[in-house]
Amino acid sequence: MSIALLSGEGFVPPGVQEFYLPPPFDAIPWLTKPILLVMLSVVIIVVFLHLASRKRAVVPSRMQFAGELVYGFVRDGIARDTIGSKDYKRFVPLLFAMFVFIMVNNLYGILPVVYFPPMAKIGFPLVLAVVSLIVFNVVGIRKQGFFPYFKNMMFIPGVPAYIYPLLAPIELLTALIIRPFTLTLRLFANMFAGHMLLLVFIVGAEYMLIEATSPLLNVAGVFTGALAIGLTFYEIFVELFQAYIFTLLTALYIAGATGDGH
Repeated sequence: MSIALLSGEGFVPPGVQEFYLPPPFDAIPWLTKPILLVMLSVVIIVVFLHLASRKRAVVPSRMQFAGELVYGFVRDGIARDTIGSKDYKRFVPLLFAMFVFIMVNNLYGILPVVYFPPMAKIGFPLVLAVVSLIVFNVVGIRKQGFFPYFKNMMFIPGVPAYIYPLLAPIELLTALIIRPFTLTLRLFANMFAGHMLLLVFIVGAEYMLIEATSPLLNVAGVFTGALAIGLTFYEIFVELFQAYIFTLLTALYIAGATGDGH
């Protein structure tokens, strides 16, 4: 039974229209809220890195410690462990920038007043996925050569020759289409679904607590509000985890392109 039926009043749940945000300035139609947030995230990251590195000391300040913690996590926990100690260093700046950029833009989703993760707009994850696609393919081509790279990718040694007509196009599609598609979809879908879920609980709790006239709904609103708080903490985990997964998969694809057995 819907809330509207229980209360006798109209309740309009949030929908996909919540993701279509008009530009704050009519004179600049392309400058929408998500684009503003992405631009602001770059400023936040640059300022944070400047503050974390301007007064480096053996005994780090809190800001330096935070910066080193994130950088060390990406360098050691993602780049070195995935790509290997031989080649990982040259990819650390890319992976670090990717991780921090996604993390900051995801965390907008639980930030008061903002409450919108730009990665819930599919264009932003798509651009990042294309960057990942270009990097790991270019790295593989530079190491092995154009034709050997695609030959080794499509015609895996040890596989029976009669399997190649089926396997070769699948491997090519995987490298050029499926990988960027799944990278995009995974990040976009998680941010979209998480934002929508939080909206439903927050707007629903507000309606039941403030506008509904039924005492039953008022009590339900308290529990819904509590669930919204719990989901907010869970969403923080999801936002950080998705930044990690996107960066980790990019590192795995780079490792596959640079590996001797590719």
